[in-house]
Formats: sequence, C-alpha cells, structure tokens
Amino acid sequence: MEPLVIGVLAAVLVIILLATGMPVAFGLGLVSIIFLVAFEGLDSLTVVAETFFAGIGEFSLVSIPMFIVMGAAVASSPAGKDLFEALDRWLTRVPGGLIISNIGACSVFAALSGSSPATCAAIGKMGIPEMQKRGYPDGLATGSIAAGGTLGILIPPSVTMIVYGISTETSIGRLFLAGVFPGLLLTGLFMAWSLYFAWKNGFDFRQKIGAFSWRQKFEILPRVLPFLAIIIGILFVLYGGVATPSEAAGVGALFCLVLVAVIYKIIQPKKIWEILSSSTRESVMILMIIGASALFAYTLSSLFVTQSVAEYIAALDVNRWVLMFMINVFLLVAGFFLPPVAVIVMTAPILLPIIINAGFDPYWFAVILTINMEIGLITPPVGLNLYVINGIAPEISLPTILKGALPFMLCMVVGIIILCVFPEIATWLPNEVMGNR
Repeated sequence: MEPLVIGVLAAVLVIILLATGMPVAFGLGLVSIIFLVAFEGLDSLTVVAETFFAGIGEFSLVSIPMFIVMGAAVASSPAGKDLFEALDRWLTRVPGGLIISNIGACSVFAALSGSSPATCAAIGKMGIPEMQKRGYPDGLATGSIAAGGTLGILIPPSVTMIVYGISTETSIGRLFLAGVFPGLLLTGLFMAWSLYFAWKNGFDFRQKIGAFSWRQKFEILPRVLPFLAIIIGILFVLYGGVATPSEAAGVGALFCLVLVAVIYKIIQPKKIWEILSSSTRESVMILMIIGASALFAYTLSSLFVTQSVAEYIAALDVNRWVLMFMINVFLLVAGFFLPPVAVIVMTAPILLPIIINAGFDPYWFAVILTINMEIGLITPPVGLNLYVINGIAPEISLPTILKGALPFMLCMVVGIIILCVFPEIATWLPNEVMGNR
C-alpha cells in the first residue's frame, strides 16, 4: 500500500476515534499500535514503550507542569476578578473602557495562567454580567471573552511554545519573545473590532456607571501588581541568562503559590491539594498527548508516510506563499478537531524543514501556527472556549456565542496576513534581544 494512502487511512481512523469521545492520547496510541502491527507485525510492539517514554523524557518538559501549577494557583484565587476590577477602575472614563478592560484582563490573565479555559472562566464570570448590565450586546460580551482567552497560548510564558520548541529543537526563549508583539497585535485587533461593533450598533460610550476615586484605584493595585511582576521576572531571568525555562517555571510556580497564600489567604490544605491535583491531571493529560503523538509520529515515519508527505509538498511547483496558504488551511482544519499540543507535536517536525527550505523563519512560523490553533479554540466542532463561556453564561445560547466569536476569528486571520506582510513583528524582538540566529 502506498505511504500516502496509509497516512490518509491513519488520519481518518484518528478522527473517527476522537469523534466517539475517546481521549486524544488513547486515540493516537491505539491507531499507532494498529498500524504498526498491521504493516510491520507483532515484533514492532517492542518499540512502543521505549518510543512513548522517549517522547516525554525531555528534561525541558519539566517546565510544563510547573507553568500549569502557576496557572492553577492563579486560577483558583480571585486574581482574575481583581485584575478585571483594576482595569475597569482605571479605564472607567475611557470610551469603551469596559471592553478594553475585559480583553486586557484576558491577555494578562492568559499570560499568567497559560490556560484558555481558565481565562474564559475567571474573566468571564465578572466581565460578561458587567457588560450585559451596561447594555453591551450578548454576542460581543461573550465573543470578546472567548477570543481573549485564546491569547494564553501565544503571549509568553506559553506551554504550546514550549512544546513547539521541544518538538522542533528551537530556542524556547526566542519563541517566547516572538510571541510578544503578535500577542499585542491580536489584543489590539480584538479591542478595535469590539469598539467598532459597539459603536456601529448604537452603543453610547458616554454612559457611566459611576466614577472611582483615586483611593479606590490604588487600593486594588497591591493585589494585582505582584502577579504582573512574576511574568516580568520570568522573562527577565530567561533572557538574562539567569535560569533555564524549567528553573524559571519552577520558581514562578512557587511564587504564585506563595502570593495566593499571602494575598488571598489560600492556605487550607484542601485548597492547596485541589491546586496540585488539578495541575497533575492537566499535566498528565498533556504529557500523555505528547508521548502518544511521538509514538504516532514514529509510526508514520517507519511506514514512510512522513517522508512521502514531505517529498510531495517539496515537489509542488508553487510559489512559496501559495505553499504557506496551503499549510495554513491544513493547520486550521487540524485545529478544528485536535487540541493545540497534539497538532504541534504531530505536524511541526514534518513542516519545519519544508518551511525553512521555502525561506521562512521557523520562529515566525511558530507564531503563525499558534494563531491557527487559537482559531480552533473558538471554532466548532471542538471550540473549547465556546463551551466554557456557555457554561458560565447559560442564559446566552451557544449560537449567539458562536456568532459573537466569529468576527474575532476573522481578526486572527487578519493578524496572520499582517504577519505575512510584516514578519518583523515576530522576528524583530528575538533578534534584538538574543542576536540574529
């Protein structure tokens, strides 16, 4: 059987298994074992355990559970509520300040937690009712939170960037820096669309719920600024050569646990256990996906599927931007059905040599890939953020949430186009801080 046919069959079987509700790691692992046995015999099973363990044996992966602990500690506290309130108090006199507060709080909290669902839940619980109270359309209120939550996988520190760096053997520090300005670009596009939509639908930005005194503005800052300092501190030690990503993540997790204990008095053993247990569950899930994806990638490689796909794409006599368009469509479709970590682990090692041969920067491509994964988080059939928003605002129908999120998906497409025209948005900061590659 032709390798490309084998690859198509494997992809179809994975999609069918995942459609049944089977966990991603189990689906990938099962398909890998089936195809290894079918085409290479039972003796091929001797490499399964070794390959799976090799996929999660990288020391750099230690940073993933540490960043997850950091995010779980923040998500379990009222930090999201305080962050939203702080921005709302300081921007109350700015036209459309509540929209800016919501998306700004999403971008900062997403950087702290690294989790899109946690960001949607934490900011949405405060932001959506407040926007409804002040007369903003339901679609805009929910769509802005759903889209703002996706910023966590782009703005550093980002777990998906760590996975990309390990999968492609690229610098995690450079990847973090590459995501800074594109993250700010998307944040700006989200804010611009939200303000335009509200203005177009006749919302009166002059409406006021009441002004805040300077005392009210300053009293909340001590509960917010320490968490912002952690983000700045992590980036500083990474790029100052003080610590590796794993070390920085460990210290950041410890500081977040200390801060939620000191500021919010979360010191009860039960609550600490909930933070650690939820972090363990999420970490195991991600590492299982990484291990199963490594096994799946090994299976495709041993059956010459990966090589055949690479040769087929390389043999296409098309303009490199047409090639990039095709890759974007592929990533977009993959993001509709699979979580970002699975897509990155399975596709990045295959696509990276093709991208480099076509003359594209691998760190720029990491940003493009990540934005495609962001689109998948607010697009059916998976669209995890949509269901999280529906869970915290059940009175708003899922079609309304989806309709409100679609314009933000188009904002991300516009962001990709801008990055294609001006790739320096992603590449300038890493080159400036860490020197040219």
